[in-house]
Amino acid sequence: MADMATPQGVLKRSGMAHTWSVVQSFGLFWVLIALCAVAIYLSPSFLQIGNLMNVGRQVALFGIVSIGMTFVILTRGIDLSVGSIVGVVAVSSAMLLSSGVPIPAVIGLGLVMGVVLGGINGIGVVVFNMPPFIMTLGTLVMGRGIAMTIANGEPQNLGDATDAFYFLGGGFLLGVPVPIWIFAGVAIIAFIVLRSTAFGRQVYAVGSNAEAARLAGIKVGAVLMSVYVISGALAALTALITISRLTVGEPTAGTNLELEAIAIVVIGGTSLFGGEGTIIGTVIGAAIIAVIANILNLLGISPFTQQIVKGAIIIAAVMFEVYRHRQRA
Repeated sequence: MADMATPQGVLKRSGMAHTWSVVQSFGLFWVLIALCAVAIYLSPSFLQIGNLMNVGRQVALFGIVSIGMTFVILTRGIDLSVGSIVGVVAVSSAMLLSSGVPIPAVIGLGLVMGVVLGGINGIGVVVFNMPPFIMTLGTLVMGRGIAMTIANGEPQNLGDATDAFYFLGGGFLLGVPVPIWIFAGVAIIAFIVLRSTAFGRQVYAVGSNAEAARLAGIKVGAVLMSVYVISGALAALTALITISRLTVGEPTAGTNLELEAIAIVVIGGTSLFGGEGTIIGTVIGAAIIAVIANILNLLGISPFTQQIVKGAIIIAAVMFEVYRHRQRA
């Protein structure tokens, strides 16, 4: 037990958790293949290029924000505010574009907004010792109110920048939708950070045992602040891609996105109890959720019924995670 309070003990445990998560990811891959086979059987149009492109875009939008959520959940936290961050950044960026602010500046300001909002969550959790659930629930409600207030509850057009800005969310690069390239880049960077950097090992260590990590010399507060900033920044990036494709900034953008992200992360094998999970698992989890949503759309299932299915998936995923945690305890 004493070994857990040493850097070697903390990192050894986090390494074992990472190895087990990788093994789980391979199982998830076969689940994804099986779902694709079911989709092809139920609707041959699943394999149409246009449909596959739409699935890819959906995976990208779900996946980018879910990667940020992965960092947070790995530290045994939660971020319920990502959906409202998307809404705030969406309407703010749309209004900036319509007022003539250059596109690069808008992208930069949008990401800064995400960093600031994520930093507010981090300050609440680290400085004021607020439970992550309560802190991010509060910013969820406040963020949605801010988005509705500054937009006066109405969608915001992008003005003359509509066509030029469309490339970010609706354009193609080498025949592949740009959001997929962005998602791939984010996923690769996140994978390298968690797998091959001191910060990544510290994230796992804090999630495994925050007190042991502190005794091992890890600056737990700095790690926690960083993961909420990362989550906020990636939520902002999702917002920019969303308004680019839709060519409008909706104050309701990102509604329930936090639930989608949590479901994806848990399905991807990241433990709600912290210290275990991989970016590979999150990527596959995003693909699984996107394929399920696409199957339901192709079969003409009502959006209301789809909400029931998604809710059931979230409950099943969390129940399985709780059961698995009890088995290991």
